[in-house]
Amino acid sequence: MKATTLANWESKLRPLVTKLPPQSVVSKYSSGRLDFLAKLKQDVPSETYFPSEDLSKEHWGIRFRTPIMNSAGMFKNGECYKMIARQGAGAYLGGTGTWNQRKGNEKDGIYLPFVPYPNSHSASNWLGLPNDGDEVNSQRAQKLERIADTPIGWSIMGSPDFQGEEKLRYLVQGMRLYEQAGVDFLEINESCPNTAHGRPQDDDMANRLRYVKKHFLDQRTRRLPVIVKFSNDTEVEQLPALLDILFELGYDGVNFGNTSTAYDRRKEKIEPNERKLFDFYTHTFGGGVSGRPLRESSLELAGRAFEYVRAGSPSQEFHVIRTGGIETWSDIQDSERAGISLNQWYTGYFENFAKNGHNVYRQLLENSKQKRAPSHHRVTF
Repeated sequence: MKATTLANWESKLRPLVTKLPPQSVVSKYSSGRLDFLAKLKQDVPSETYFPSEDLSKEHWGIRFRTPIMNSAGMFKNGECYKMIARQGAGAYLGGTGTWNQRKGNEKDGIYLPFVPYPNSHSASNWLGLPNDGDEVNSQRAQKLERIADTPIGWSIMGSPDFQGEEKLRYLVQGMRLYEQAGVDFLEINESCPNTAHGRPQDDDMANRLRYVKKHFLDQRTRRLPVIVKFSNDTEVEQLPALLDILFELGYDGVNFGNTSTAYDRRKEKIEPNERKLFDFYTHTFGGGVSGRPLRESSLELAGRAFEYVRAGSPSQEFHVIRTGGIETWSDIQDSERAGISLNQWYTGYFENFAKNGHNVYRQLLENSKQKRAPSHHRVTF
């Protein structure tokens, strides 16, 4: 069975399956997700969809075919570039990668725990950065044959298996490998809730960013934008300090943001009949919550970041990316009104893929020309 057919059938059964006992639901979906992803790698559209030229964006000298692409974590080892490019994505983002190979998380006999909340258009995962390591994946990135000039980016992170300067040294070495591989942009993941016990990194972020500036940004051999991704749980009051250090150190953009561990806050957006499953998963595995419950916070954080960027006028070209709760063209319109340059999606992508198969971007983008928001109309927070 092809991935498109499997996704369509599963989406119809999902509201019923998720009513089973929570442990059973998590077990079934964790193993089923791996089976689906294996099929997805082999399911490539035969034709390439070319979005309307007026949807394209140029940032940092890179042409993005549309303002939306996949988010980190979807294709950890360079899978599915051909599929994404032929579907019509604005760009392709691999990773998140680490210097060393990582198997990922396992608990209570469940490998890479994942669960959806279909009525809430949300999901939880606690994957633990499974990937084949930067050396292997940078070689894969180098071998990717470009289709329709679709840009290639890579998400990277200091491996939780190392500490101190060793961790930072390996992070920079990985970044250099992707630079040599010819990727178009890099995204540093500064907030991953899916390692250790499901909590974000708590070491010194400012020192990490300074280390990367000294040992990578200042030594770049070509124009290679480096974006920093923060959590959707970031407090609005933290934005000035975060953005000031990115401006000062010469980073090229910011992404708000990653999945959420603010369970009580996100639970308010989970449908009552799915809260038992939500509570079981978050109490047992922790991990990050994704999808529609993050829509408002991702828009507010990214929108306020843009306002600060506009007021601060950093010396470098600097762009804001939004991740979390992106499902429809209306969400992209909201981003454009707020001054946000690019969008990334994950849960929304797979929900739309289940309905539209490889036409996932075509259905999202068709007729968008008539629906696009005027650039002068800004969202007020």
